[in-house]
Amino acid sequence: MSKLNKDILYLIFEELQEDSKSLFSCLMVNRPWCETVIPILWRNPWCYKGVKYNNKYYLFIIISSYLIDDIKEFITEREIQLLSGSNKSLFFDYLSFCRSINVNAIKSIISIGSTLAYNQFFMQQEFYYFFMKKCPGLKYFNMRSIKHQIIYFPEAKARFESLCELNCDTSINSIYFYGLSQFCQFIQRFIIVNINPKPNHGIVKLIEVQKNLKHFEWKDEFYDEYLTEDPYKDIFLALEKNANSLNYLRINLQYVDGIENISLQKILPKFYRLKVLIFDDYLIFTYKQLEQLKKQVYHELEILNIEGNTLDVIYSIIENSGNHLKKILFRPYDIIYFDFDDFYVESLIFIHKVYENCPSIEYLPILFSSSKEHFIEFEKLLKVCQNLKSLLLVMFINDEDDYNKNILNYGEELLKILIRSAPTNLKEIRFNHRFKFSLENLEIFLEKWKGRCALSLFTNDSIYSREDYTKLINKYKIDGVIKDFEYSRCLDYCI
Repeated sequence: MSKLNKDILYLIFEELQEDSKSLFSCLMVNRPWCETVIPILWRNPWCYKGVKYNNKYYLFIIISSYLIDDIKEFITEREIQLLSGSNKSLFFDYLSFCRSINVNAIKSIISIGSTLAYNQFFMQQEFYYFFMKKCPGLKYFNMRSIKHQIIYFPEAKARFESLCELNCDTSINSIYFYGLSQFCQFIQRFIIVNINPKPNHGIVKLIEVQKNLKHFEWKDEFYDEYLTEDPYKDIFLALEKNANSLNYLRINLQYVDGIENISLQKILPKFYRLKVLIFDDYLIFTYKQLEQLKKQVYHELEILNIEGNTLDVIYSIIENSGNHLKKILFRPYDIIYFDFDDFYVESLIFIHKVYENCPSIEYLPILFSSSKEHFIEFEKLLKVCQNLKSLLLVMFINDEDDYNKNILNYGEELLKILIRSAPTNLKEIRFNHRFKFSLENLEIFLEKWKGRCALSLFTNDSIYSREDYTKLINKYKIDGVIKDFEYSRCLDYCI
């Protein structure tokens, strides 16, 4: 492995670009490995977490090593602190590999040299000036809290033309976005954090000029009950112009009194190529909007996550999808709240619609009643959906007396169904506290599970932290039947 030529190594390391820990371990193998990994790591060096390389002191040494000759007089006059090693030659020309700017990360790194705002601002300005000369082309730009007018540097047009990903917020002056719109027209991933209740027309313009926008996220981080202008309307009208390319849409709107939420009737039907549709929990749907959601048709949809709605909306979209769904995500307890009166019927229909329309489903929450019909439909689903990797099972009890009498029987029945019919790919089960398994039944289940994928089990029932259960669980961890067993208050999927 260590003797593979650099071209082969490069292809292998490219596949690991999201796995920073593995890449960092490769640095220490030998020099050819190190020389191959460094350019990959330094494409976006500000993004790595939990590894030593992200230590800002090391990054400060590298940055100051580039700047020290150009601003030596300023550093001396201002008594800016340089760390040991800042004046040494670098092993690599790191910035020549870099394709990203993260304003907050760079600000944090450079602040090591001085606590004075002016000194920090000047050094940041010098860094950006040098970086824009050095960088062959930007791919990633996180400009949140930016104060420097780097788009007016002589090299800006050549550097920003290749920008693929932009992360920004609405507090930034519109003029900045007007400038970017002149030469950033092929952004593929656009993430906007809305912290200013007033419309930002510069962002609107930048969205309008895009020619290949695929991924769009909007997240509200403000609340203003006296809002007089709609901050959403122009943004989403501009987004419509990208309907032919957009395949990822994630929206998180906070409820604003007096302002009608985004008009789903006008916007959503246009995004016919969506593969990912996510509405986070702050979005408040009106009855009319919920009815419209039921009619949406997305033939290429793979991930669906719409919070704050009802099961009939979810299974209607499922029924109208093109049988490509891999993940259906929602918070079950919220669904129970919204569907309380019709839960029994709606949950049965939901399970039926899934196995009828989602042969490729991999991640799925299922709401149970303790009825025989629910267990029958659940087993049908397991037999049809052979790609299932993860299940989130939540039982809703409408007859407490019956449940208390048969509490262990329901758990036993669930385990029997899983042994009989669970697909071979299933490797994770999340179950709420309503599913109770006796020590004996759990051991029988785990014994029969041997030879399959090692299971990760998650529960919000503290009984499994008891000594007898812990002993049993540890035994099957050693045997390789259980990969993880965790107690957590929150069982919901995160995306």
